[in-house]
Amino acid sequence: MKKGPTTPKGFRDISPELAKKRRGVIGKIADVLESFDFVPLETPTLEFAETLLGKYGEEEKLIYQFTDRGGRKLALRFDLTIPLARYVANNLGVVNPTFSRYQVGQVFRGEKPQKGRWREFTQLDFDIVGSDSLEEDAKVIAAVIATTRKVGLNKAKLAVNDRKNFQSLSINDIRAIDKIYKVGKENTKKELLEFVKKTKQTEDLRKIFGILEKTYSLAEGKDYFFDPTLARGLDYYTGVIFELKPTGKPEELSIGGGGRYDNLIGMFAGREIPAVGFSFGLDRLIELV
Repeated sequence: MKKGPTTPKGFRDISPELAKKRRGVIGKIADVLESFDFVPLETPTLEFAETLLGKYGEEEKLIYQFTDRGGRKLALRFDLTIPLARYVANNLGVVNPTFSRYQVGQVFRGEKPQKGRWREFTQLDFDIVGSDSLEEDAKVIAAVIATTRKVGLNKAKLAVNDRKNFQSLSINDIRAIDKIYKVGKENTKKELLEFVKKTKQTEDLRKIFGILEKTYSLAEGKDYFFDPTLARGLDYYTGVIFELKPTGKPEELSIGGGGRYDNLIGMFAGREIPAVGFSFGLDRLIELV
């Protein structure tokens, strides 16, 4: 029997059964986020290439770029954060005093496909823009945990660190620390392993953990934990960073991640606009629920 055309490598069809499951999970997460006062937003799949370039460090090589018939250099969105930054810069009135949004959308990365990793996949992001208060960092963390519990992942924990812990390191060393569990400790420079062993909670982290306990009744060790090996490879993070682990082990593949990025939106807006947010990798999340 003759078969139809195949999809490009790293791209796939979503079966009706899986699509229905995805829709149900998205609906549960959206309900929780709206209870935290996040509002929905949608942005285009395509952006001008110059909007995306220069924002992702070594990951930039994974951006899908092309030139259209009019000679315009375009790109498929790499994540939902840069489009949010562009949107806010063009609609500064929404930051009054803050703008809390969530978005579900397809993103594209030209990386090697493997189990649980596709070149086209769905992200579910939520961010708070316009405040540098640690209360907002805690709110995002609390929303992550609340949505995770809502979809039934009761053992998941959020690994948390502060990018300020790495201020004395080069970006290459930060990326090396972020890959410790991927490449193995035996392949990581000894001085970086020693650096990690000496890393402690910053004052900001202690304050955030206090807010989480007092305001949201969340407990360190049960809902989140300090992880000195967590570095997050993207260049734009400036403060608290976090990744969601299925059973709370640092070496596990993350279900999602995020943190504070106070300089990114200002690159477009021409003024300082602080922000903090989180992104679920929906495909990995669906596999676990």
